[in-house]
Amino acid sequence: MSSSSSCLPPSRGASSSSHGCCCHRLILASSSLPATRSRGSRLTVALRSSLLLPAGPHSTPRSRRVACRAADETEPEPVSNGDEEKKEVVEDASSPSVDSVVAEPNATAEIDSSANNTKDESPNAEPLSISNTLRNINRLTSNAATDSDAKAQVEVVDVASGSPLPGMKQQLEEAVTIPKETVDILKDQVFGFDTFFVTSHEPYEGGILFKGNLRGVPAKSFEKITTRLENKFGDEFRVFLLINPEDEQPVAVVVPRQTVEPVTGAVPEWAAAAAFGLVTVLTLLLRNVPVLQDNLLSTFDNPELLKEGLSGALVTGLIVGVHEIGHILAAKDAGVKLSVPYFVPSWQIGSFGTITRIVNIVRNRGDLLKVAGAGPIAGYTLGFGLLLLGFTLPPSDGLGIIVDPAVFHQSFLLGGLAKLILGDVLKEGTQLSINPLVLWAWAGLLINAINSIPAGELDGGRIAFAMWGRKVSSRLSSVTIGLLGLSSLFSDVAFYFVVLIFFLQRGPIAPLSEEITEPDNTYIGLGVAILFLGLLVCLPYPFLFDPSQVTDFDF
Repeated sequence: MSSSSSCLPPSRGASSSSHGCCCHRLILASSSLPATRSRGSRLTVALRSSLLLPAGPHSTPRSRRVACRAADETEPEPVSNGDEEKKEVVEDASSPSVDSVVAEPNATAEIDSSANNTKDESPNAEPLSISNTLRNINRLTSNAATDSDAKAQVEVVDVASGSPLPGMKQQLEEAVTIPKETVDILKDQVFGFDTFFVTSHEPYEGGILFKGNLRGVPAKSFEKITTRLENKFGDEFRVFLLINPEDEQPVAVVVPRQTVEPVTGAVPEWAAAAAFGLVTVLTLLLRNVPVLQDNLLSTFDNPELLKEGLSGALVTGLIVGVHEIGHILAAKDAGVKLSVPYFVPSWQIGSFGTITRIVNIVRNRGDLLKVAGAGPIAGYTLGFGLLLLGFTLPPSDGLGIIVDPAVFHQSFLLGGLAKLILGDVLKEGTQLSINPLVLWAWAGLLINAINSIPAGELDGGRIAFAMWGRKVSSRLSSVTIGLLGLSSLFSDVAFYFVVLIFFLQRGPIAPLSEEITEPDNTYIGLGVAILFLGLLVCLPYPFLFDPSQVTDFDF
């Protein structure tokens, strides 16, 4: 669209006031369109040439060239009364011309006009002063800057700070801001039709949660997503492929890497672990010296008595140590980093085992099952072998240790093996001599068993999570802790252990990189066997060893 406008020199009164100036230059002019122009357009005018005004009152202004640019927009325009309004600003013409910058970049038309063939239809129009012109320019610049800031605010997604994922601690003190461009790249270039088709996304505690449809095999799709994420952003973000607890559908969560870095404590881990280890050694020694258990203060008067408990402490400690070595070897093979193990002392059985944190992010449920199950398998293997050896070998001193058969009722596995191997010798109320290796090995098996309980972040809780997923394992953990609470009414061991779980090991388990793929059936079978063995060790033996001792009642 094009239009023409005319620019006339100032009136005689205005000209006479400018006799002291040699020449002036027109730097800005604005003109309204005729009434026939569309009301939905805005006219922006820029002058590309100068107007030279002579000093004499009878001088005629030279021709000039006016460039007009119009951009169609949806803003309304005031109704014109048919009169053209012109505003001219005259200043020193030491330079021949000036270009004015327009606010609208999409100009479409340029119009030439001459002062000889145009007339001013509004002779009473006053020229625009320099101060007013500068004020208008500042106003336009301020509005443009405000619009730019508004657009910039729209283009970012503010994510609330907090725990980025279950079982993790937020490492950032301020809220995380993820630009909209990054979110678009994640949707269109990292995810895709062949891996995870995104249908919606929303802020999610330190990152972005993407909902959509998972395509193909979850493990292979996750590898593709991880590779694309690293190619686009390097180590800036981590991606998790999880199950949404609300609808049991796969979701993808992308968080900044610094939010999932391990937490470092004020006290070095090795120092705290060493302190717990020393206390555990003492409780293992005391547990194998009955005299000191009855009078703990007598330990300071008779420290040589601790030597009597050295053999039992070594056997039980060996089983616990092999348990930990199994975890370490499996973690190294799976690429999982473990913290320093903390030995937990126990007055009743010598030790409750160890607490070992997983420092980094585990890749999948299969790796978690390997790491969590390797410890109990190693401990059960050694403990069961030593238990059988103790039942078959005579005591080294020929006397052994005198026990009441009621001790074998404390464990279904222990009582069943004792009945199978000892036979009729095992009778209620009749004491017998056994190799102390039986009790030492049984203590090691019990420590393995209580760590195989499917609760919290114990080995058993991690095994249940790896086999059946987060939702099922969480419910199973709640039921198990409840049953332990009931058992604590009758057993002091159960009471102390349920307190330990509640304050230190109740979870939740930290998320895995990919939680959808189930482990192989072989590993699931091993996991079920570990949980079942733990149940056999912890449950009591309910049957009498000598059925003939049952009293017959005559009715």
